[in-house]
Amino acid sequence: MGKKQRSLMKAVLGGMLVFAALPPLLYWGWDQAYAASAVKLGSVSEMTQKLTGAMSNRRETIEFVYAGKTAGLKAQVQSAIDKAMGSDPYLYYIIDNYAFSYRGNSRSVNVTVKVEYRETLQQTAYVNQRVKQILQQIITPGMNNHQKIKAIHDWVVLHLKYDNTYSKYTAYEGLQSGSTVCQGYSLLTYKLLLGAGIPNKIVEGTARAEGKAAQSHAWNLVQLEGAWYHLDTTWDDPSTTGSMADEISTAYYMRTDAQMRRDHSWSKPYPAAVTLYAKTLADLVSREGTGTVVYQKLQEALDYHLYEEEQVVTSAAGLQQLVQQSVSAGEQALLFRYRGTESSLKIALQELYSLGLKQLSYSSSPFDNTGDLKVYITWQ
Repeated sequence: MGKKQRSLMKAVLGGMLVFAALPPLLYWGWDQAYAASAVKLGSVSEMTQKLTGAMSNRRETIEFVYAGKTAGLKAQVQSAIDKAMGSDPYLYYIIDNYAFSYRGNSRSVNVTVKVEYRETLQQTAYVNQRVKQILQQIITPGMNNHQKIKAIHDWVVLHLKYDNTYSKYTAYEGLQSGSTVCQGYSLLTYKLLLGAGIPNKIVEGTARAEGKAAQSHAWNLVQLEGAWYHLDTTWDDPSTTGSMADEISTAYYMRTDAQMRRDHSWSKPYPAAVTLYAKTLADLVSREGTGTVVYQKLQEALDYHLYEEEQVVTSAAGLQQLVQQSVSAGEQALLFRYRGTESSLKIALQELYSLGLKQLSYSSSPFDNTGDLKVYITWQ
């Protein structure tokens, strides 16, 4: 139960990628000898295809002849680069920087694109191999996508640690060293989910811990049975919350836009995440199908009893009764939902000393957008 307390105290994680696109250089009146022998491209789509193939193979220097309309060529080349990078989210985030230049005349232009990558082709091949191995280890026959997502989430948060030096950005570095920034977390999560047949995207935005300034951040957006959910493996990592190495937080597991916006923000357009995952699981359980036990176990693992109105604590007496039940069961911690103010909660907690509890401590945070508090207490 200790993971609940620590999941409420987050450190802002940064390390997002910034592209450095240098302005092109123009040299008109260029010698036509090269243009006569090289394959000529005549549209943005042809340039995009050329660039996509070259970038996928980690080519650092990409050259081609453009023989189409050269008016507005700068914008056309930039558009082709954007589309090539955008063709693969993984490729997009392992490109460190790029620059392009061109020279020629009004009929034919030689274009050169220089690209630097954070991950080599061999390193990406290593990532793909490890992803297959990991999935073979954690995905068992008969698992549905709900179980697969949870297994992938848990593996990532238990096997990666946040790189506080802000120097490791890739899935390769995360797998090789066990440490990376949020970009590496989201890239590895992306690969694992994709390998398990689960569509997902990488979200680029900012995140803000309480009392701190917002910093660049990245996480995933997962599609499950037609609905989208946010999944932040970085902020669920025990190494970022000070909890035990084998503890897993689910505070940022399969969340809606409204739930994430409490401390995350984004400006790029992404599919809307409006379905409450707690409701999704409740609906699946209510159908009483063959997977009912699976969904009930997920509900338990995700502490979704907090969404049940009858479980809400509204008084000091109600809290004492709940704690007495926990003590009788030999427990020394309790997670509950409290309806009241922070000051009234403190008074109710102080009254617990009458039960003979020692070293009582607690942490609290807003419970979604309900106005209630999510409270975790421990004692001896």
